[in-house]
Amino acid sequence: MKKIISIRTISALVASGFGFALLSSAGNADAAEATANMTVSAEVAANCLISANPLNFGSYDPVGAHASAPLDASSNLQVTCTDETEAKILLDMGSSGGASRAMSNGSNQLAYELYADSGRSIVWGDNEANGVDYTGKGVEEAVTVYGRIPAGQNVPAGTYSDSVVATITF
Repeated sequence: MKKIISIRTISALVASGFGFALLSSAGNADAAEATANMTVSAEVAANCLISANPLNFGSYDPVGAHASAPLDASSNLQVTCTDETEAKILLDMGSSGGASRAMSNGSNQLAYELYADSGRSIVWGDNEANGVDYTGKGVEEAVTVYGRIPAGQNVPAGTYSDSVVATITF
């Protein structure tokens, strides 16, 4: 059997749908709005990291090549500091415990020095007065350490070594 829908039913359906649409849009028109600002913050702490690569002078010949000429070598410190962080890099006097740097082989010592410049005129020290100034860039950088063993040191053959602590203060 077929059902017949009357015009009145269709009109009622259309009217109720239309009324719903009017109610929906009327609800949006009456909506209120409020806003607020949210503060977002973070603190970036100054920080520095430092690591040291070995400084290997190679062979020192006290009766030949280095009887009258020093032996030079260089190495790098790897330094990373927060961007624009002011720091100072210090190199201690090594394990010789003296006022000057020396590598040891038993009781024998081979003097050397560490410098902040390639001309080897600025001794790299172990305190704020003679450390090396550094400004962070936010990325790792190589900072060169220049070493020199003075000429003419009369020492026995053997392997000489020392351990120097690199410190960064910020």
